[in-house]
Amino acid sequence: MFEVTQTDSVSNVRKFEKVYHIMESFNFDKNNLIPILHRVQEEYRYLPEKIMTYIATVLDISPAKIYGVATFYSHFTLDPKGKYIIKVCNGTACHVKASLPIIDAIKKQLHLSDAKKTTDDMLFTLETVSCLGACGLAPVVVINDDVHPMMTPDRVTEVISTIKTSEENPDVSKN
Repeated sequence: MFEVTQTDSVSNVRKFEKVYHIMESFNFDKNNLIPILHRVQEEYRYLPEKIMTYIATVLDISPAKIYGVATFYSHFTLDPKGKYIIKVCNGTACHVKASLPIIDAIKKQLHLSDAKKTTDDMLFTLETVSCLGACGLAPVVVINDDVHPMMTPDRVTEVISTIKTSEENPDVSKN
């Protein structure tokens, strides 16, 4: 049987407190559901089911409506994502200029597969996208907001290694 501890309760209160403040910043207006969901996703990197239910309760909206909005818009995700979202373009220009070997190199380096898109440490998530709108820079990889043009498997491996090193040694990256 599941037992709730005081630590669990405190953790849940803190989790919901952040969401409460987000909704408060939008005056608890259900017409601001999409911006509220955006801010919640920025905070948690996805939309947890318990939090969507909490939002529904506070805003007096059915959970089904919130789920419908969250699944309709491609920007929202119900699955946890890593701190670094790696988007590899596989549109025509990038595909022709060898984006698949880049994807394979990332999967190999991060121990990912078609079924497993996020690393166990929640540091990286790999997404393949149809177009990033930067065909002249093909093949393109975007990591969070950083665009990496004319990538190769070796270069993408170096970029990921640099990120890993900066995460393992945060003081080094500040100097």
